[in-house]
Amino acid sequence: MKFSENWLRELVPVDADHDTLVARLTMSGLEVESVEPVGERIEDIVVAQILHCEPHPDADRLRVCEVDAGDGRLQIVCGAPNARAGLKAPLARVGSTLPGGLTIGSTRLRGVESNGMLCSSKELGISEEATGLMELPADTPVGARLTDVLHLPDARIELKLTPNRADCLGLRGLAFDVAAQFGSIAIEPPAPTIPPLLHDALQIRLQAGADCPRYCGRVIRRVDPTAPSPLWLTERLRRCGLRPVSAVVDVTSLVMLELGQPLHAFDRDTLEGEITVRRAGDRESLKLLDERTVELDREFLVIADDRAAVALAGVMGGYDTRVTDATRDVFLEAAHFSPAVVAGRARRLGMHTDAAHRFERGVDPELPRRAIERATELLLAITGGEPGPVTEAVLEDALPGRAPVALRRQRLARVLGLAVPDAEVERILGALGMQVESTADGWSVTPPSRRFDIGIEEDLIEEVVRVHGYEAVPTHAPSGELPLPVVTETRVSTDALRAQAAARGYSEALNYAFLAPELLRTWGLDEGAVALANPLSAEMAVMRTALLPGLVESLRRNLARQHTRVRLFELGHSFRMGSAGPEESQRIAAVAVGAAEPEQWSRAARGIDYFDIKGDLQSLIALTGQPQAFTFEPAADVAWLHPGRSARVLRAGEAIGWIGELHPRLVAALDLLAGPVAFEVDVGALAGRAVARAGRISRYPSVRRDLSLVVAETVAWADMAASLRAALGERLTDIAVFDRYTGPGLESGCKSLAIGLILQDVSRTLTDADADAAVATAVAALQREHGARLRG
Repeated sequence: MKFSENWLRELVPVDADHDTLVARLTMSGLEVESVEPVGERIEDIVVAQILHCEPHPDADRLRVCEVDAGDGRLQIVCGAPNARAGLKAPLARVGSTLPGGLTIGSTRLRGVESNGMLCSSKELGISEEATGLMELPADTPVGARLTDVLHLPDARIELKLTPNRADCLGLRGLAFDVAAQFGSIAIEPPAPTIPPLLHDALQIRLQAGADCPRYCGRVIRRVDPTAPSPLWLTERLRRCGLRPVSAVVDVTSLVMLELGQPLHAFDRDTLEGEITVRRAGDRESLKLLDERTVELDREFLVIADDRAAVALAGVMGGYDTRVTDATRDVFLEAAHFSPAVVAGRARRLGMHTDAAHRFERGVDPELPRRAIERATELLLAITGGEPGPVTEAVLEDALPGRAPVALRRQRLARVLGLAVPDAEVERILGALGMQVESTADGWSVTPPSRRFDIGIEEDLIEEVVRVHGYEAVPTHAPSGELPLPVVTETRVSTDALRAQAAARGYSEALNYAFLAPELLRTWGLDEGAVALANPLSAEMAVMRTALLPGLVESLRRNLARQHTRVRLFELGHSFRMGSAGPEESQRIAAVAVGAAEPEQWSRAARGIDYFDIKGDLQSLIALTGQPQAFTFEPAADVAWLHPGRSARVLRAGEAIGWIGELHPRLVAALDLLAGPVAFEVDVGALAGRAVARAGRISRYPSVRRDLSLVVAETVAWADMAASLRAALGERLTDIAVFDRYTGPGLESGCKSLAIGLILQDVSRTLTDADADAAVATAVAALQREHGARLRG
């Protein structure tokens, strides 16, 4: 929301200087995002009139002008394309300094003397756009100071409004807020009732119920389409960040800025029959003012005549019914549209308009008639014309009401930690336009129709404290005992998972839970994706079904910034549409690419592989105290994983996630130079922890026996280890695999594994006979269950 400081001060007189005003706005919750001075250091600029304008004898693009500066005549060489006899424009005399630091001197341009400079609005720091000299009205007095003519200096202030403060999207609402802060009284913009001079009117039908419970319209005949907007009007629009277009459009823009109520003007002669507010039909098309033709559906609200839709309600008018330079009769509309029926509609079409920005946040339902009358007053003064009566259609039962809200005195003091005097509370709420009635324990407060954000007691407490001043709230140290959290040994906390991942060299990433549908389709994870009804953008249109797509995008951005060794993890929620609605699950995912270890001198560098990240996952699994409950099995059916370098992660036989290298096709589609390794598992499966139990520690030495076995390549080591533990029982304390071989000397499809069996007993020293018996048992079990045999 951009506005002119001078315009605001016209609506609410305050004695505060510029810096104080800006500071108070921010401290009251209306954050000032930027301040741009307008018309600073132009006190020496005066109004001049070009008396004669002749081409330069030696330059095609220059003109020699004789200028009346009010106290004499000057010769000035000018290159502006709109320089002409009779034009009044700003003049910088010799010795004047412009806002950019340029000091005007007497000079010769291509041999012709020039004593001063005729200025554009850009050169004076008034506007960013300049196609020539700034043209001033013909009745502007020659020799007058430009600052007096344009009411300068001024400041263009931009507020970063939160969505709940739609009332401040108009100067009228903002004036009430400023008046409350400075103890002043807001001056209501004029709202005369313009009597009709003719009976021409369009009938209005409301067919959308609560989507549009109020619609006002007025026909104005015989306007002058060539009438220029007055200087005061165009300057107000420019200082509020809008570009003047034509008198009719400029008036509607000014009323929107002043009151906060968007309006639209139709060419009356292009409308046929009655005006109807209705839902769009399926696949109904409409050509908008920006010359785009859009296809609509039942979720859009339109304004239609007897032939077709003529405007997209609350967003933009139609192209075929627009006001042009040939328009003689106009139809003004102002309506109240429900925020729910406008929210997100412009974004769906890739648009953002001032009207949609206001309607989707909530516009005062009592403003339409007032806005029509104000716009009529301005149009008649600028373009002439004859107004018809204001036609209003209203569904009283569907209009939003403002119910009284109770504010308790004790509750106010308890929340704020200070007692605000009753008189101050009533002053603040009253200055904000609320109706305040005293009750036994406080007040009953009815908010004005423009305040959609006041609904509960806490809203009123916030209003009181932000106007009274946050700096008045006392600072107290906390008192009382803090409850200690209950820590259980049976759960692994998410903090513990984060700490372990960080200890393994991973950095935590925090990504949005929204993704582009195309990204999920690229991964093959779009099944069951939950679409957002009102997405922030097309790139955030669905909820993520897994963490890895967003996490790999973060990895891509890091690689693009010359980070060659990246380790990222994320702990968050994924979403999927289930039979009973959206389902949410907490997951932890990690992705890594680059060297397995940081750059060093002691050993050769190698790239990270499946077994490295498996070790990282197993370090998280170890926190559960039940590593034997987790197993890994090949995952050749997971489309986005490399079929030979990936696995499905299971706990007690139930799948809880995946681990492995990304599929080469996916790596190419994501434009990655190397295939990252990654895993993603359910946090719930890692949350359960076995309670540690004390056990006997053997006093006797262990015995190691090494075996070299030949087994089919398809046999998994995890299955062999399970067989060994089942066969040898508690005497087997550990198993080590220290060699794996395939190649010459072995049959095709076989591998050789060298393993070490660590045997120990808690009651006695094991003998060679015990060890030999254990080896025989192990070999027999492996041969019986997996077809293994001793090598050689």
